[in-house]
Amino acid sequence: MTIHEQIVEQYETYIAENARFTEKGVKASAARARKALGEIAKLAKERRKEIQDEKTTEL
Repeated sequence: MTIHEQIVEQYETYIAENARFTEKGVKASAARARKALGEIAKLAKERRKEIQDEKTTEL
């Protein structure tokens, strides 16, 4: 699975868990939503590095 696909998956997880927390008040979903956001941040850094490496390799 590519980093892009992982970001999309984590975003979808965040959306679902955030909805459960805000609409139904499920406190455990808040923790899962925060975890997904943390993973998105980590994956975004990795993807930024990949993009930069690809860009500099092409030059």
